Amino acid sequence: MDRKTLTALGRAFVGALVFSLPMLMTMELWSMGFYVDPFKLMLLLLASIPLLTGLSRIVGFEPTSSWGDDLVDAFVAICIAALMATVILFLFGIVTVEMPLREIAGKIILQTFPGSFGAVLARGQLGERLDKSSEERMRSYPGALLLMTAGAIFFGLNLAPTEEIILLSHTMEPAREIALAAISLLVMHGIVYALSFRGRPHVLPDQAFFSLFVRYTLPGYAIVFLISLYLLWTFGRTEGAQWDEIASACVVLGFPSAIGAAVSRLIV
Repeated sequence: MDRKTLTALGRAFVGALVFSLPMLMTMELWSMGFYVDPFKLMLLLLASIPLLTGLSRIVGFEPTSSWGDDLVDAFVAICIAALMATVILFLFGIVTVEMPLREIAGKIILQTFPGSFGAVLARGQLGERLDKSSEERMRSYPGALLLMTAGAIFFGLNLAPTEEIILLSHTMEPAREIALAAISLLVMHGIVYALSFRGRPHVLPDQAFFSLFVRYTLPGYAIVFLISLYLLWTFGRTEGAQWDEIASACVVLGFPSAIGAAVSRLIV
C-alpha cells in the first residue's frame, strides 16, 4: 500500500470522526443503538450504500474513474467508519466486551452511518482542492439533489432521536407548523441562490425566482420531508402516532434538515 493510499485512508478516518462526533457523545444515541429494531438499523446502513456511491462519484476520499470504484469506496467508507466508531465507543466505555453482541452491534452500526458520510467526503473536507469534473458534478441537477439529500440526512440524524422534536411537534398548532414549513422553504432557497455558496447549481442570470424555486427548492424540500419521515420511523417516533402527529413531527425535523440540505455544499 503506497503513501497516497494511506493518506487517503487516514483522511477518511478523520472525516468519519468529524462527522460522527456529535452523535458519538449523545446519550440518546447510546441507548437507541440497543432499543432500535435491528432490521431498521441494517436497512439504514444498506440505504446508505447507493447514497455513498453517488457522493464518491462527486467527491470521494480518493479520485475514482468508474462506478465500480465508487461502490468499492462506499464499502471502504463504511468499514472505516465502523472501525472509528468501535475504537471511540470502547474508549469512552459506551461499548464493553461484557455487553450482549446485539447491543454492541446496534451502537456501532448507528454511529457508522454518519461516520461513513464523513469518510467518503474527506477529500472535499480535508484534502486537496476538487478537480473540475467534481465541481461540474456538484453543479449538475442530480448532483445538487444528491448533496441536498446528504445534508438533510446529516442534520436530521443528529436530532431525530431526541425527545425535543416530538415535544415541539405537540406544542405547535397548525398555523405555526405551516409558517415553519414556509420559512424552511424560504431559507433553503435564500441560502442557495442569494448567498452564492461554492458548488451552487449552475443557473442562468435571467432565470426567474419561480423557475428556480420549482426546479430545485420544492424537490429539495420534498426530499427533506421524506428523509424526516424515514428517520422518525427508524427511531420509533411514528409508532402509535396519528398521521397528523407524524406530519407535524416531519415539519419540525424538516426545519434543521432543510438548513442542512441548503448548506450541504459547505460540508462537501
